[in-house]
Amino acid sequence: MAAAARVSLRTLQDRFRIDLGTTPAAHLRRVRLDRVHRDLLRIADGSASETVAEVATRWGFTHLSRFAAYYREAYGQVPSRTAERR
Repeated sequence: MAAAARVSLRTLQDRFRIDLGTTPAAHLRRVRLDRVHRDLLRIADGSASETVAEVATRWGFTHLSRFAAYYREAYGQVPSRTAERR
């Protein structure tokens, strides 16, 4: 990201902290969690048929128990609950 923005790594980190109140890694994780959440809602409404593990892995979460903890912290429930058909 720093190279693409043509700034130093430290400048990138500082701007994220000042402007967004987070780190680049935490911001990227949140974006990926949002994409997982969207895909799990598609499973719940029947328009997709993947498993939670497949969705998480596709979005770069390879440590599934850590992913579940991040997800629970962000959305207040476990990922499988979001994916349940309603």
